[in-house]
Amino acid sequence: MRTALEVCFWASAGLIAWTHVGYGAALALLARAFGRPARAAADDVAQEELPSLSLIIAAHDEQAVISAKVRNALALDYPRARLEVIVACDGCSDATAALAREAGADVVLELQRGGKVRAQDAAVARARGEIVAFSDANAQWQRDAARELVRAFADPRVGYACGQVRFMRASPAGGAPNQEGIYWRYELAVRELESRLCSITAGNGAIYATRRDAYVVVDPIMGHDLALPFKMVKRDLRAVYVPRAQASERMVPSLAGEFQRKRRMMSHTWPIVLRGGMLSVRGYPPAYALMIFSHRVLRYCTPLLHALALAANVALLALGAGTLYWITLALQIALALAALLAGALRLRPLLLARYYVLTTASPAAGLWDWLRHGTAAWWDAAEGTR
Repeated sequence: MRTALEVCFWASAGLIAWTHVGYGAALALLARAFGRPARAAADDVAQEELPSLSLIIAAHDEQAVISAKVRNALALDYPRARLEVIVACDGCSDATAALAREAGADVVLELQRGGKVRAQDAAVARARGEIVAFSDANAQWQRDAARELVRAFADPRVGYACGQVRFMRASPAGGAPNQEGIYWRYELAVRELESRLCSITAGNGAIYATRRDAYVVVDPIMGHDLALPFKMVKRDLRAVYVPRAQASERMVPSLAGEFQRKRRMMSHTWPIVLRGGMLSVRGYPPAYALMIFSHRVLRYCTPLLHALALAANVALLALGAGTLYWITLALQIALALAALLAGALRLRPLLLARYYVLTTASPAAGLWDWLRHGTAAWWDAAEGTR
């Protein structure tokens, strides 16, 4: 009995350490030895040689930001004759469509509300570009972002390219400030290593693109950020990260708001993991299968691993285990206490502990939401991000 509990504890603790720290360290070593970056086009590609590009913006009630977004798209350093800006209005009840036309969008689709993915599908069906790029209404692209993103497709093996999104901090309207920026910098470093070795395991909605003929229609509750990269790999294409293609958007101001955002995201993630094909290794190279397990499956199972580690730790102490297990229990309790204290004492170590606890809990909360009442294909923008 004791041996089984020790195996449970150390296996759980080891997998937590692997997904959060060990995996990134291993990628760094492997990328140094075996990295194979995608072949990009030269920096000075002539305008007439650039592929035609359709930039798609799915929007639901985005009148506060849509004009600025369309103007940002039209100001990109990309030949205007080869750039098409499409705004897909997903059941908008405000002036989004009118303001998008006024700002100069080439195509404005006014659709029944079916969710972001179905709005994107409709826009792709209407698009003329060889490359279809996607962005959120609140994301601002740097002037050279489109060129940098498109350069990745000079490599015929590339089917999906994701740029770098930088989060701008907003002042919290009550509650502990969000610590997303620290996590995101680590996540992007891991994403770059994945891209150099094989393919990335997830993207982001602010700045990404696919070849039009490689675009994949997915279930409307299964967003592109997680579904498209692994589906491209299953089609023998690469999904790469292009850090020079940059966009910015405002992060959720508070930790409580970030927890709600991640909880909503996880209610869309679990259908992809459990019935969307992610767990099927068919079509994965062995290295990519290990990446999916290490970076995605284990990360989403972290709440369960923490629960198993805590339960095994307590049981071991009940059986008379030694000092080592009192220390490991004290460390777990200290993490929880630090997260609780962050509400009153806004010290960086405490805020980081609170961020870790809340974001670790979000997969469990998202799974509960999905199992209890399903997941709608649509959602409203997180408060404070517009």
